[in-house]
Amino acid sequence: MSIASKLTTIGIIAFSIAIGFLSFYLFSNNDLTKDQKKKHIEEIMSHLINFIIFIWVGKIVLNLTIFISDPLSILAYPSNSKAFYFATVLTAILLLYKSKRKNMMVLPLLESFVHVFLIGSFVYEFIQFVIEDNRFAFGNLILIALLIGLYFFLRERMKVRMLLMVMVTAWSIGMILLGIIQPFVTVFGYIMAPWFVGVFFITCVISLAYKIRKWDA
Repeated sequence: MSIASKLTTIGIIAFSIAIGFLSFYLFSNNDLTKDQKKKHIEEIMSHLINFIIFIWVGKIVLNLTIFISDPLSILAYPSNSKAFYFATVLTAILLLYKSKRKNMMVLPLLESFVHVFLIGSFVYEFIQFVIEDNRFAFGNLILIALLIGLYFFLRERMKVRMLLMVMVTAWSIGMILLGIIQPFVTVFGYIMAPWFVGVFFITCVISLAYKIRKWDA
């Protein structure tokens, strides 16, 4: 992959996420004040930066032999799905740590992230399908469009914890079905293996169910 192609891919992802943030600021839950919206945006951006760092750490850890023999070569080595999985696990651990040790309110932040993620994903898949002529983006585009409709329909009708469970369940089922219909499914260009989607789904549902039981006790 050429440098120009890499920069184009990074630019599309950055643009898509920026639109997600803009949409969140303009159309997010009316219960949030402007200061709360800004705080959520700053927190999400902080975790996204951490996620990118974790991907680079994953590249190094998963290609340790290459890194030891030629450290600079890791810069040219492409980030693959394994590095994405690695970063996802570390980010989840960091969020768990902050919720336990620093009493961070994770669920409102996750709801804000869902908004940014859905809009950002839709913009990304739209660009991939319309401009980049990627026919495999069509399935993702339809799935994300349905999830966006579901999210805005349920947002004012459900508590945050139930909304998150519904969205995680719907996204996971949709990704698994797409994985059956087409050769592969992606998230911002990273291929998602069915086992990872399944583990993500089970982990999220168990975690959210635990929090619901804890709060209702």
